[in-house]
Amino acid sequence: LFTVVLRIFGFLLTSLAAWYLGYFVAAHVPQNTVSIAALQEIGKKPVLRAPAPKRQKCDLWSPCPPGNFAYRILSGGGKQRRAKICFEDEDRNVMCVPGITSCVIDSTDHSREMMDFIRKAPEGSLLLMATYDDGSTRLKDDAKKLVEELGSKEIKNIKFRSSWVFIAAKGFKLPDNTQKEKINHSDQAKNRYKGWPAEIQIEGCIPRNLI
Repeated sequence: LFTVVLRIFGFLLTSLAAWYLGYFVAAHVPQNTVSIAALQEIGKKPVLRAPAPKRQKCDLWSPCPPGNFAYRILSGGGKQRRAKICFEDEDRNVMCVPGITSCVIDSTDHSREMMDFIRKAPEGSLLLMATYDDGSTRLKDDAKKLVEELGSKEIKNIKFRSSWVFIAAKGFKLPDNTQKEKINHSDQAKNRYKGWPAEIQIEGCIPRNLI
């Protein structure tokens, strides 16, 4: 009997001590000191995060090798999306002007400027071209012929509001793996914009020693 009473007394004493300890902690430890989320994080393996990718010239996915120029040619699309030409991270949103290596054909007739641009470009020039709105009816045949002589396969296939981009070399040869030209015709069933096809682009790297 004495042993049973002793066990009951010990149980009551232990329960009282546990209650008092809980009361003490609740009264003296600040609330929200340790959150459940923080407790859940204990023991987890650290998460290694890759650094944010570095922006490349002309927003290319991969950097050009040393000793190369970076370029990107984007055609126009819709009424508000003008063509853009980037060369070595410098945007050129211009018309065909002699002495400049980029050329945008818009909805007005710039055939004469384009022909002067091509003819006056010195040997060793890199020529980048793109359409905005319509390069079919607004570009005369003699201008198209000059572009064809530069190596274009599609300049005479341009239809109403076709998207077209082209890169050519005057006085030297581009690497065989260079995508030189791209075209996208207007198709009411497939157009991204009302009356206009989606923009198209070509991009890449050109060895500096070629120019």
